[in-house]
Amino acid sequence: MIKEFESVALLIDADNAQASKIESVLKDVSAYGRIVIKRAYGNWSKPHLSSWESKIKRFAISAIQQFDFATGKNASDMALTIDAMELLHTEKYDCFVLVSSDSDFTSLAIKLHESGVYVVGYGNKTTVESFRNACDEFNYVEELLEEEKSSEETEAEAEAEAEAGPEAPAAGTEGGKPKKTRSRKSAKKDPFAELDSLLKIAEERYADDTGFANSSSAGTYIKRVKPDFNIKLLGYSKLPEYLKENPEKYVTEERAGKGTVKLIMYKSVAKKKTSRKK
Repeated sequence: MIKEFESVALLIDADNAQASKIESVLKDVSAYGRIVIKRAYGNWSKPHLSSWESKIKRFAISAIQQFDFATGKNASDMALTIDAMELLHTEKYDCFVLVSSDSDFTSLAIKLHESGVYVVGYGNKTTVESFRNACDEFNYVEELLEEEKSSEETEAEAEAEAEAGPEAPAAGTEGGKPKKTRSRKSAKKDPFAELDSLLKIAEERYADDTGFANSSSAGTYIKRVKPDFNIKLLGYSKLPEYLKENPEKYVTEERAGKGTVKLIMYKSVAKKKTSRKK
């Protein structure tokens, strides 16, 4: 079960991180606690950073401009390090997240760790061992993307099976004739797909020894990732109601909490793989 923090400071080395991966990183970081600071550092006048603009706007990340004062010197690294130390001494943050594969941040990670805060790193698998070991936890962005891809494929298979029905003929045929199939783009989008995806991430992060996760923790996580999320727009009054009314997706159980509080726990129903007869 992942450890949660009250205040998380997220510092991104945009010169050394890919904009295309930041959404997956933000989803994962949100499981650690409330992200109070979101800053990305870079020389935004450089063409190769143009892909960051849409991400910065979409996810409300503060873009810190840092011009290179000398050729071959990355001033953004220094700006990120200075800001990290200033934030550390405010004593407002109990977790620092560094998004970079740059070994230059090893000393910063060590200093933050020595100061008693929790340090989480995100980078590629090529990140040097010294930086990885300087963090309390280090997560590979490639694995985050693989997890999302696997989840999307599983959901796509489930949707395809639901559309085909139990008596559907073998793929590609219909009464001995080639069967016309709809592309994924033309298929109706499942309005619950994103919710189920976030519930799956929350389950993986917050599950206890029995494999169940607290729906309250999941709800808090979802609001961190999507502040505008409102389950009432999906036809349910509360998240536990959605979980209980979809037994084909989730197993739920009620547990006693503090005082008269009742905890609604959940876990995903294991999907059985079925083979089609030829």
